Amino acid sequence: MKSQPSQPLEPIEKPARPFFSSGPTAKWPGFSFDALNQAPLGRSNRSSVTVGLISRALELTREILAIPKDYKLFFWPGSDTGAFEAALWNLLGPKPIQVMSFESFSQLWADDVVHHLRLEVEILSAPYGGLPDLTSIRDDHDLIFPWNGTTSGVCMPNADFLRPNREGLVFCDATSAAFCMPLPWDRLDVSSFSFQKALGGEAGLGALILSPRAVERLNQYSPPWPLPKILRFCKGGCADEAILNGDAVNTFSFMVIEDYVQALNWAQTEGGLDGLIKRTNANFQTISHHLQNSHRFGFCALDVHTRSTTSVCLTFKDQALIGSPPEIQRALSKAMAALLAQKDVGYDLESYRQAPPGLRIWCGPTVEQTDLKALMPWLDWAYDEALSNH
Repeated sequence: MKSQPSQPLEPIEKPARPFFSSGPTAKWPGFSFDALNQAPLGRSNRSSVTVGLISRALELTREILAIPKDYKLFFWPGSDTGAFEAALWNLLGPKPIQVMSFESFSQLWADDVVHHLRLEVEILSAPYGGLPDLTSIRDDHDLIFPWNGTTSGVCMPNADFLRPNREGLVFCDATSAAFCMPLPWDRLDVSSFSFQKALGGEAGLGALILSPRAVERLNQYSPPWPLPKILRFCKGGCADEAILNGDAVNTFSFMVIEDYVQALNWAQTEGGLDGLIKRTNANFQTISHHLQNSHRFGFCALDVHTRSTTSVCLTFKDQALIGSPPEIQRALSKAMAALLAQKDVGYDLESYRQAPPGLRIWCGPTVEQTDLKALMPWLDWAYDEALSNH
């Protein structure tokens, strides 16, 4: 009789906080609902206390991210998606367009511009794990791209591909890069992010940063398509200075904004942006070190210089799986994610539904390095356990 394979041994140590979702991400260490007691609930969004809270959130954001004083910074409904969409609909049209598409959200922006705005677009594509040819970027075109591909684990290596004094505007979806990676504001004209990513805020609001060049286009160009109020940056044919200076376009959640301010206060205690980047890099190195001797997993990002330090995407590299149908690998990743959740050691770790099968682990600054160290042996256990059951 053939002997049955022994069951993999469970690791002993567990992460204290098994929250590794890529959005909303883990709350900042030490978070308590008591921190939200002073949120101005039940107050008009035009009251001095609520306007003051928005101003404080914007002030801290500008300070920590070192956003230039002459750049406009304001919040927008609909999280990062709503903010970036509004920017595309307000500003695109007068210049030819290039879109860098190398994961699901960048492909979404490409589809939007082509099928909904119905503009002529050159799409610079790359499969999951890679970047498009950066030498193909043209200075006389508007450029649309994510700084960090949240669903592929691929990020920009640097800002060298963005030449200064270019003619076209640069639209950067920075939602899983802001607060985790240095961003070259002098090369970016339209940037957006949601604080439900890097700082573990609650969802629903996005932030927009517009350069003076972007504001100049708002004042000189009116798109030919109608814009509903919820997408509109302009009033009377020019930029609406009230909105661009922080006025709420509609009623925001002040519980969400208070939560964000508390996260920003925590970020300051960690040393501001430098401290947040340091925490993020240390978290990434924990996974990178574990993978050096792993026969089970590898990075989705092929080039070491373009590997995201926040949304770390892993694929299977076990020779027993190489060449197997994608549905087999997808089933394995689902089984692994379910096992890790059942053991309360890691939640929401399955790769994005349109990405290659594997795992995705958030390594931003609100995650503790000790929790990632505790998670690593559980990944191996879950892989062996799931494989033995399939």
